[in-house]
Amino acid sequence: MAAYEMVSLLRMLIDREGSDLHLQVKNPPSGRVHGHLQYFGDNPLTPDDTERLMKSIASVDNQQELQEVGGSDFGFAFEDIARFRVSILKQKGYVGMVLRLIPNKIMTFEEMGLPQTLKKVIDQPRGMILVTGPTGSGKSTSLATMIDWLNTERDHHIITIEDPIEYYHDHKKGIVMQREVGVDVPTFSEALRRALRQDPDVILVGEMRDLETIGSAVTAAETGHLVFGTLHTTGAVRTVDRLVDAFPTNQQEQIRTQLAGNLKAIISQALVPRKSGFGRVAAFEIMISTPAIQNLIRDNKSYRITSAIQTGHKYGMNLMDEHLLALFKKGLIKYEDALGRASAPDEFELNAKALGGGDGNAA
Repeated sequence: MAAYEMVSLLRMLIDREGSDLHLQVKNPPSGRVHGHLQYFGDNPLTPDDTERLMKSIASVDNQQELQEVGGSDFGFAFEDIARFRVSILKQKGYVGMVLRLIPNKIMTFEEMGLPQTLKKVIDQPRGMILVTGPTGSGKSTSLATMIDWLNTERDHHIITIEDPIEYYHDHKKGIVMQREVGVDVPTFSEALRRALRQDPDVILVGEMRDLETIGSAVTAAETGHLVFGTLHTTGAVRTVDRLVDAFPTNQQEQIRTQLAGNLKAIISQALVPRKSGFGRVAAFEIMISTPAIQNLIRDNKSYRITSAIQTGHKYGMNLMDEHLLALFKKGLIKYEDALGRASAPDEFELNAKALGGGDGNAA
């Protein structure tokens, strides 16, 4: 029985236009292709297989971290074809791995489906722009698109803080400095603190995962920098609540005031399988900060942001459910897939039926 080789498995993932490779003991290698898992072989992987495959790409330091804390994450370049974000882990005492493909090519606004109105939003001297959504929703891809546009169009000094670095940016009209947490700097908050001394125009914080990082990012936006960040939240309302709730009760009024003054936009996204079965399409909820939304944040009335987005189409805003409905109406996605990602499923169902949908077909 021929042993599985990492090179052939990665080539298979790329050839099939997959996004993730899963290597677990007692299961054949499998890849996520157009949103669905499929096997890349017939024979289940043995403990020796996963150990060997892990050692073929993990550094000694990553292997040591795996033994000490049960997991390690790192970036990995596969020849000059692609890069992967790798997570190695222990489960049931065995080694397992998940490798996510990071495309070499940075997509344009048009290819991503990002509205052109966002160019005006990101072309500001200061403030905070958040891209949110669950893991695997394309946040990093959207951020890479926006950073690349700024790098191409403006003479900015851009600092990215990532874990790990995913998309590589060349210097264009701007200068891009990319720092990897765990390699170039110990933590997000430390990198952010130091970034303020490095004459940045734009700072990208790969993940706002703790109070210190969130606080530093808000301060950076307040002191005249454009800050991009990501959160694993869905929708503008939950994002604002998550930011405020990260702080102790006695600081929440202050953070609401700071957010009201500095938050420029929240872009929430999801990836939906195409109806054709090939590839996925991005659906977005876009909140642009207006005086009305600033007041809602300041007055602790975030629950009313949804209706403000609904009535803010002229500013370039839309709810996730509105975009899902539009994609369904165009015949790009299936009704079931749209419904599964809707924020208000009952209301979405009524609106889809009004289009003649609800049975998987738009009118």
